[in-house]
Amino acid sequence: MSSADSEKPLGLHNVVSVSMGLIVSMSCLVSLGQGAGEAGLMFIPAMVIALLLNICSAACMAELNCLMPNATGGLVQYTLAGLGPLPTLVTMVGGYLVCNILCGGVEAAIFGSVMVETIPLPIPAAVYPTIVAVIVAVAALKGVDIFAKLQDFVSYLLLVSMIALGLIGAFRLGTGVIVDQPANVTTDPLAIISSVGVASWLFVGAEYAIPISKDVRNAKRNIPLGMMLSLVLIFVMDSLIVLGFRNYVPWGDLVESASPHLLYGENLLGGFGKAWMSVVSALAFIGAQNSTVNGLSQICDGMTKVNMMPRFFAKKNKYGAPSVAILFVTISICLIAYFSGDSSDAISFLILVVTVLWLVSYIFADIDVLVLRKRFPKAPRAFKVPGGATIPIIGILGTIFMIANISSDPQEALMVWILAAVTFVLLSIYSYFWIKYKMRMPVFKPVPIPEVLAMENDLYYEIRHRRGIWR
Repeated sequence: MSSADSEKPLGLHNVVSVSMGLIVSMSCLVSLGQGAGEAGLMFIPAMVIALLLNICSAACMAELNCLMPNATGGLVQYTLAGLGPLPTLVTMVGGYLVCNILCGGVEAAIFGSVMVETIPLPIPAAVYPTIVAVIVAVAALKGVDIFAKLQDFVSYLLLVSMIALGLIGAFRLGTGVIVDQPANVTTDPLAIISSVGVASWLFVGAEYAIPISKDVRNAKRNIPLGMMLSLVLIFVMDSLIVLGFRNYVPWGDLVESASPHLLYGENLLGGFGKAWMSVVSALAFIGAQNSTVNGLSQICDGMTKVNMMPRFFAKKNKYGAPSVAILFVTISICLIAYFSGDSSDAISFLILVVTVLWLVSYIFADIDVLVLRKRFPKAPRAFKVPGGATIPIIGILGTIFMIANISSDPQEALMVWILAAVTFVLLSIYSYFWIKYKMRMPVFKPVPIPEVLAMENDLYYEIRHRRGIWR
């Protein structure tokens, strides 16, 4: 390890906590309850399939990171070099910015509802997530070191709490009434396969560790290892919770509840369990908000470097944090939370839509790996996905499979696909005109890697702007 590398502030435990921070969110707790309620313990095999497919995508992301280790926006630069400007802009705006801001708003709305249900005070639901959002924004504005310390505290406390609650339920150590119900709601293989789409949401987001890679010691080892560890830890934690569900909550009640995790805590340990799960909810929201604000602000910064977003999003404060992007993401999430409802059906449907948007970006990342290997076979890669093209292809086909099985209800699945398709069509139209008249670049022509890396330097933008090439 070089002396410069040893001075970097973040290590493996930080990578794990950042990866877990976005995955273990309020919406994931809702999806966990919904999936378990529809399949029973057979939801665990569905989670295994989703875990393996997401590990394939995470490995591909890690290889791309090692090929272009100092790219600020991560997937922005990878896709720009692999597939060109139009797929890049559509993927990043739809698969990350719109998707994650919407998801953040849903997370905030769920959190507000949980706090109102738990704390008997006449405080509007929107106040609670707003307070958390302000705290997280202040931490993000203080730079990556403060962000990482907050994420470590929240993620590991959340992990320990969820594992403890899962073990208490799995071994029937709770104070509540044990429910006598079958272990499985269904054993139909097709129904279980249909649950993979719901299970996929439990594992998306591990790649949010990539934007911090330039601050991670021995990133070539710690980034891929940290993402894999986080995914496995989350699988273990979620499996224990599902086992606990079986003993303390009727399967049907999980499906109908807007906050199945809160229902589980109350059935498991009474008022104390409900309060404990409320704390877990707060930790999940803080961790998800922290990862979202930091990750999206870094992505916005990366997109400004390639002229895919207005230049003011790159403005930094004295701590080196992209302050305008941080405030933009924070305010957007708070506004969506304010106008969101707390309907169980509406929340579940929106989660499925953003899952599809996000999974499409994973397909693009897997394609990037294959394309860049073909075009730059001898480029140095500190980490390379083993097995040749096998794992990226499995990742592509598996992600398509998860999208195809996004819901066990054919009518709901059709509505999800239509809304996602309309979103991508509108984004494609917007992206075409932005690239053609703002960036003045061929919409599908990939940009050579050296040029993409040169874009990291602010002079690249300034020179093109002064010459009138970029507007």
